[in-house]
Amino acid sequence: MINDLKKDSEQRMQKSIEALEQGFAKVRTGRAHPSILNSVMVSYYGSDVPLNQVANVVAEDSRTLLVQPFERQMVSTIDKAIRESDLGLNPITADAIRVPLPALTEETRRDMQKVARGEAEGAKVAIRNIRRDVLSDVKALLKEKEISEDDERRASDDIQKITDKYVAEVDKRLADKEAELLKV
Repeated sequence: MINDLKKDSEQRMQKSIEALEQGFAKVRTGRAHPSILNSVMVSYYGSDVPLNQVANVVAEDSRTLLVQPFERQMVSTIDKAIRESDLGLNPITADAIRVPLPALTEETRRDMQKVARGEAEGAKVAIRNIRRDVLSDVKALLKEKEISEDDERRASDDIQKITDKYVAEVDKRLADKEAELLKV
């Protein structure tokens, strides 16, 4: 019973790490990477779909993304969606769409660093919330007399160790992202 709770908490914490990585993908580092546009939604026949479902996105060079729509009439719609996204990008439209990434100034790098720290803090909060939920489940088991107090203490210690491991992982990934952001 306790092992199931530990396994479940570990899986949920791992999902928090994956969500952190997706959040970090949105943070521009000055280099062109197709994942920057993952959050862009495009209106396609009345419904919003992710950009990568209506176009091919590749890094043309280190500072330019190339977006090639699958359907020619989607060029203007995709252009509009990229401009209206909160990424601050201005695409250049022809047959395909080129998205130049502006060089990051020191101030922009600091802003991106703050965004990355916010994403990391969100992941830590999610991990701590998972810990809180699992500990309340363990306490409920103790209250129902399904486990002993020793088992409850041992489980609490184990869950804290798992939490510490994932918080350290968040810190490590944040440090890597910050180093990547500050590298000119």
